[in-house]
Amino acid sequence: MPRAIWKGAITFGLVHVPVELYPAEERREFKFSMLDKRDFSPVGYKRYSKKTGKEVEWNDVVKGYEYEKDQYVVLSDEDFRRANVKASQTIEIETFVPAAEIPPQFYETPYYLVPTKSGEKVYALLRETLRSTGRVAIAQVVIRTTQHLALVAPSGRLLMLITLRYPDELRDTKGLSLPAEGLKDARVTTKEVELAKRLVEDMAEHWKPSEFHNTYHEDLMRRIKEKIKAGQTKEITKPESSGEAEPRSAKIIDLAALLRQSLDKGGAARKAVGSRSTAKTRATRHPPLRVVSNRSNETKAPAKRKRA
Repeated sequence: MPRAIWKGAITFGLVHVPVELYPAEERREFKFSMLDKRDFSPVGYKRYSKKTGKEVEWNDVVKGYEYEKDQYVVLSDEDFRRANVKASQTIEIETFVPAAEIPPQFYETPYYLVPTKSGEKVYALLRETLRSTGRVAIAQVVIRTTQHLALVAPSGRLLMLITLRYPDELRDTKGLSLPAEGLKDARVTTKEVELAKRLVEDMAEHWKPSEFHNTYHEDLMRRIKEKIKAGQTKEITKPESSGEAEPRSAKIIDLAALLRQSLDKGGAARKAVGSRSTAKTRATRHPPLRVVSNRSNETKAPAKRKRA
């Protein structure tokens, strides 16, 4: 378990819950070195003084705010704390709302909230109260040097803190080309909706996160090993020609026919394989729903996340 990145307390009303905050996210990402393509030597980056041109060690670097041209006020961690002691040490709950009311675009980063020994009982009280009411707590908190809107929600034995975006951090949707709302204005028929609902029900399962895996990391590692084995470590791979023809003018596709075909293929696959309990069975059973834009008469299947 990593070290706690924040220590303080959850507060609501006069209730005080001492907690520590731990990162819940662990991204699997490749770390690449930047190379000079002329001789493949590593490219380095240095922190240097713009005044002297000399390199500056990390221990000599401090934060500064430029309040006038070339004039700075130096800020230490203590300055950030003193700016608002309460905000930097508390997760102050301001309200409780139904979780379903928070649109997905507001969610940002997950953290684990862990109680200290003295806070276990009231931690459990908050967790069970949130669970029984079906609500989440909305709070404000300063993590490192940034204030966040956040929610606190139960997850098993844990309380999770998930940072949220403020409304002004989301871009306006004006100017985006979107289908009209309502079936009639979007030119969607009732028959198409009923067929789509049947297909959704046919493909429905309970949420099983263990069935989904990030396979791209393995795929890219395989490609790296292929290049090493082939002695192509210094070869810059050129793009392949796709060989695909340019999209032609559109024909309107019979969407209802595609939905029926998807349902029929799903039923035939079920008879062939029997059980629907494994991810492998599901992948065989359900072909992707295909849609076509009005600029092409070729159907295109949306990319689907691979299952293990």
